[in-house]
Amino acid sequence: MADTQNRGRLLTPGEVADIFRVDPKTVTRWAAAGKLHGIRTPGGHRRFYEADIRAALTRGPVEP
Repeated sequence: MADTQNRGRLLTPGEVADIFRVDPKTVTRWAAAGKLHGIRTPGGHRRFYEADIRAALTRGPVEP
C-alpha cells in the first residue's frame, strides 16, 4: 500500500489519453511498447500510476 500512496492514484488508459490528448488505443500501444509503465489489474485491465504519467509529461512527448 505504501507504494500506491507514494505514486498517487491509478489512472485508466482513457484518463491518460486525456492528459496526453491522444486516443486511448495509443496509450495501450505505448504501454505495450514499454514507453509508458503500467500495471494490470486482476481482471486484465491496464492502469497507470498518476505520478509516473506526470513524470512522463515532464520528460517530453512520447514518440508514437
